[in-house]
Amino acid sequence: MPFENASPASGIDWIGESFPEVLGARLGAPGLYVIPRADRLYAFDRMGIPAASRPSRATLFQIADQMDVDYIVTGKYLFDGTTFTARAQVMDVRRMRLSPEAVEAGALTQLLDIQNALAWDLLRSLNADPSVSKEAFVTSAAPVRLDALENYIRGVIATEPAEKIRYLKQAVKVHPQYAEAHFLLGRTYFDQRDYSAAMQALSKVTPGGAIASEANFYLGLAAHYTGNYDRAEQAFAFAAGRVPLIEVYNNLGVAQSRRGKKTATDYFRRASIADPRDPDYHLNFGISLYRAGDSAGALRQLRETLNLRPQDTEAKAFYDQLAGLATPGSESKAPLERIKSNYDETSYRQLAMEIQNARELRFADMPRPQHAAAHVSRGDDLLTQGLMDEAENEYREAVLLDPTNAAAHIGLAKVLDSRNEIAAARAEATAALQLKATADAYLLVAGLDVKQNRLDAARENVDRAARLEPAHPGIAVMRRAIAARQGEKSASESQP
Repeated sequence: MPFENASPASGIDWIGESFPEVLGARLGAPGLYVIPRADRLYAFDRMGIPAASRPSRATLFQIADQMDVDYIVTGKYLFDGTTFTARAQVMDVRRMRLSPEAVEAGALTQLLDIQNALAWDLLRSLNADPSVSKEAFVTSAAPVRLDALENYIRGVIATEPAEKIRYLKQAVKVHPQYAEAHFLLGRTYFDQRDYSAAMQALSKVTPGGAIASEANFYLGLAAHYTGNYDRAEQAFAFAAGRVPLIEVYNNLGVAQSRRGKKTATDYFRRASIADPRDPDYHLNFGISLYRAGDSAGALRQLRETLNLRPQDTEAKAFYDQLAGLATPGSESKAPLERIKSNYDETSYRQLAMEIQNARELRFADMPRPQHAAAHVSRGDDLLTQGLMDEAENEYREAVLLDPTNAAAHIGLAKVLDSRNEIAAARAEATAALQLKATADAYLLVAGLDVKQNRLDAARENVDRAARLEPAHPGIAVMRRAIAARQGEKSASESQP
């Protein structure tokens, strides 16, 4: 919930809304899912409660019951002209209990440090102890200028698009790396159908961040609506690799179809199987089958479309053409596949969390090393599917359960390496080597060496891997990568 301003100081009411934004971003942990602001506002609206109101505790419990949440974070802040103090409590909805108050204080310019410290306190209240010290947790947060945060929050709560854009443009002007501000600016432009401006803003969202998938989904839509199908395909492919939503696969198929790629059919097939109740997925699959020369398969999918949506005139006309029922001489051109504009990562994350919690119940009686090994196995599966965020959660949970599990550190290093977080990836790979020297770990470090042009070190690490496991297929691959980088380096050095 937004925190209450308990001070007489003017001009700092915006800080109240900054707490759910900052705390929500930092409270994400294995076993925890934080409800986004949009869902909170929707719940308030359904119950007829003004968004800016301060509900009583009893009303909050009613809202929590409607939203099926387990905890509510509430709080207040006070600024006396010198010291800024924030207080927070966790309301346990199931047990009808309020946690002890967490308190953090400092200068107003330290607002983000105070909020991050408070997030660490709240994680402990929720029995989700962070894997790092409080100091490390606070310093690990991406730095944001206070004036950028203020403009971003004012943009969040603004109701008029022009006002929202003005605040958000100022936020990214003073802090160009502010991913959340770029995302909201892009979404605002997108909603105003200014797709070129939306693409420009959304493309600046950091690829490794939590909102990168959603940013790329809307980037893909904006590119699609401007006819830039190459960029649309890239964006949808990125989103599909992070969050396996049906609508993302469908849109990736649409983008590929516009570019004449036969692989589009596979994505439409996947979408129609995953959600057989959506007529658009059957229509898209049918159109794709028709273009591939499978008229019989196309007719089957079109019948599914019309069974689900009998009044779909476009689908009916196309079906009649293929079935020979159309008026003689009428055109038999296939319609264009339909794109999806809804993005529901919230439902996916909630379902994933429920599955994770059910899995944890099965693992509860296992010894910690076996429990950790189960998380590593799950992480490996997710990594193979390209689901980096989910894989990272599994590996981090494994490290928490058993810090001596070398495979967990290797998996985590691979995830970090995929995001080009070189220093963090090297730290995890080094930790794995200290626990157990393996060819996989040495090759992973060698790959990091290549990225940093440390080619002599890379060769040494490949040789170490070869001594441990001469037949490892990654050895030849890494040696080719080293040779290629050496060639690039030599060519660069020979240029005047």
